[in-house]
Amino acid sequence: MLSRDDVFTELGIGPVWRLRETPASPPSAPAYTWDTLADAVARCTACKLSATRTQGVLGVGDRNADWLIIGEAPGADEDAKGEPFVGRAGQLLNKIIVAMKLTREEVYIANILKCRPPQNRDPLPAEVECCEAYLRSQIKLIQPKYICALGRVAAHWLLKTDAPLGTLRTGNYTYEGIPVVVTYHPAALLRNPAFKVPCWEDMKKLMALLENAG
Repeated sequence: MLSRDDVFTELGIGPVWRLRETPASPPSAPAYTWDTLADAVARCTACKLSATRTQGVLGVGDRNADWLIIGEAPGADEDAKGEPFVGRAGQLLNKIIVAMKLTREEVYIANILKCRPPQNRDPLPAEVECCEAYLRSQIKLIQPKYICALGRVAAHWLLKTDAPLGTLRTGNYTYEGIPVVVTYHPAALLRNPAFKVPCWEDMKKLMALLENAG
């Protein structure tokens, strides 16, 4: 009795009935808890910043906050204390939050990078790539109703664009379904006080969103 291969050979089409191999599934991202995430950031050596940091800076605030604030990277004060936005820019951010009738403890504050870049330079793309799983995990754990991107670096990462900050401030955007408000980084307000008025306009837009959600 002819086998299936023999029949195909007789017909001149060869044994084409082989089963296809099932492609391997890509590795999934770690399912962090807050404890395992904090430990991962503290131990991270994924990029060269781990060699020059004092400590990793995860974030601070209400882990169930409606409003998530995202900056770019820790500075010298943040690297020393292990908490984001504790220097002059952080003090100004606190005043903005209070002016919105909230407290620092009622929001959550984080950065794109968890380690300080030398001389506070802009994060490099490779550094952002190494760190983004941590921030994505924070967003997933917090499940905020709104995100405020402070400055160009945070806005570009969240929105996957290189558009100018001035353009991004006036648009309506979302990150995985979460509305995003883009404004100036507090450090920019310290360098150029003229930015304070448009920044407050951005914050009023965010306040309106929060009030409507409530």
